[in-house]
Amino acid sequence: MAEPNPLEDFRQALAAGMRALGRRPEFELAYTADKPACHGDQARVPQPSRGLSVEQAAEARGWADSFALRRRLHDAGAHAAVQIGHGLPRDMLNAAEQARIEALGGREMAGVALNLKRMLDVRMKTDPIARARTPDEVPLATAVGLVVRERLTGEPVPDSAANAVDMVRGRLEDVAAGHLDALAGTVDDQAAFAEAFVRVLHDLGLADDPDSPADADEEQEGEEGEDESQGDDEGNEDSEASSAEQSIETRAEDQDGEDGEGETREVEMETEMVSEAELGDEGEDGMMPWRPNLPDSKLPADFAYRPWTTEFDEVVTAEELCEAEELARLRGYLDQQLVTLQGAVTKLANRLQRRLMAQQNRSWDFDQEEGLLDSARLTRVVVAPDHALSYKVERDTKFRDTVVTLLIDNSGSMRGRPISIAAISADIMARTLERCGVKTEILGFTTRAWKGGQSREKWLASGRPAKPGRLNDLRHIIYKQADAPWRRARRNLGLMMREGLLKENIDGEALLWAHNRLLARQEDRRILMVISDGAPVDDSTLSVNSGNYLERHLRQVIGWIEGRSPVELIAIGIGHDVTRYYKRAVTIMDAEQLGGAMVEQLAGLFEEESARKKGR
Repeated sequence: MAEPNPLEDFRQALAAGMRALGRRPEFELAYTADKPACHGDQARVPQPSRGLSVEQAAEARGWADSFALRRRLHDAGAHAAVQIGHGLPRDMLNAAEQARIEALGGREMAGVALNLKRMLDVRMKTDPIARARTPDEVPLATAVGLVVRERLTGEPVPDSAANAVDMVRGRLEDVAAGHLDALAGTVDDQAAFAEAFVRVLHDLGLADDPDSPADADEEQEGEEGEDESQGDDEGNEDSEASSAEQSIETRAEDQDGEDGEGETREVEMETEMVSEAELGDEGEDGMMPWRPNLPDSKLPADFAYRPWTTEFDEVVTAEELCEAEELARLRGYLDQQLVTLQGAVTKLANRLQRRLMAQQNRSWDFDQEEGLLDSARLTRVVVAPDHALSYKVERDTKFRDTVVTLLIDNSGSMRGRPISIAAISADIMARTLERCGVKTEILGFTTRAWKGGQSREKWLASGRPAKPGRLNDLRHIIYKQADAPWRRARRNLGLMMREGLLKENIDGEALLWAHNRLLARQEDRRILMVISDGAPVDDSTLSVNSGNYLERHLRQVIGWIEGRSPVELIAIGIGHDVTRYYKRAVTIMDAEQLGGAMVEQLAGLFEEESARKKGR
């Protein structure tokens, strides 16, 4: 008779309970040491240890119940259709919607409510909100989600987050207490709840008034009307920015990348977005949610992007940012972290090399003194025995001069396993392409500071002019130059492991920078591959411009490169749909797939070129 296995019994019971609660018999439950996540009907919750401690069991139950309730009570399409900007407003709506789902599920079942409460207590202990010491360090989306939960359930804020929430509670209550109280009456209706929460955002200066007649007119207008109203929205937002400045300033410096460190949730179901404030960013927790892209009709023809100042921007090499000794240490840490993955990516790289080498046309030099025996000329030896044997040597026919640039998103949301995998994949791709005679450049992009840095300070000192444009200091990093051999640049990629390097991401200007570097090259063929896990986000810029200001510029840059530039542009999105940005793109839902995606994309480009040559 088999010995009882309490851990296996717990797993089976938890999976059955999740299916029943979510009312989806096809729901599958797996366990992970990484961040909990749910994709469609596939859920992953924290792996309990063999001892099955009370805290670990409660955490796993809470995540399973949260995923099941979201699958059952949440309409992803209706959620994505709510008319608010990206960045902080969308994060706050996501946090509030999750609070609504859990409050509704907990109201029906006391056991579920207890599981969710225990899971939240565990999660908040590792969330950045638990480390906040000043109002500026408090992740506002997380705090708002906790305040909404408090109003909907009557449960107090977890002790680990209570001090931080109290730092910003007064400001929230002063401007939005009435509409926050009204949320409880709409908890049963997702659409009504979202509409009520938009009023809270309006009180905070983060959304337009939903009762404004202009909104109704805008819905009835075509694309031309949308473009015209966009300018009005920007004006309204700028006029409201000063009155809501204190509310906006409470965002944490790590809003995009650190708002949900540790055990926070990631639910990527179909087309829904999940709060950045709820997602992990350290250790193994780096994946960020998929964010829907705006349709092309949202990009006005007269849209003009500009930085407030470029005085504090920098283009630096890895050696300038880090001492050689520390680079070597970080590279060692990277290699140690990815021992098992490196073998798999290396196999993929070898496959790429074989595919590339197979496309090279074979040609020979004949009548050589050594090499392979030329059997076609043996008749000469038979006819004239004194004639020397003839040999042939295969001639190396390289690809038409080609250079490939790998542009890697170095934003905070990539922290953890995604940036590690991106670094090692880029490293191995560079080595492989070098063997095939293809030069490779590796670049990264981020910002020098959270929340604007010196650019924002200069703007504040100038009296906060309206529509200032980009308000942060860019940092563009050169990890490997195209002409540098792989062995010299190898350790530079360890810089991506450095604490504090990854901040915010302004993709449009980074794309232009990498593109212009390629244009300056002499190679006949130039390829730019972008690896990113999210839409462009910079809180400082988006707080004083329209909510899609950076995204519109990115679309503008991509359209220009794809339509008018000789550079071939491809993209890989990690957990983020880039196929609606780029014509040639692929989206992967797990960073583990990155190496294979890079191989397939590069091989596909070279095979297309080979097919075109054969056609000619």
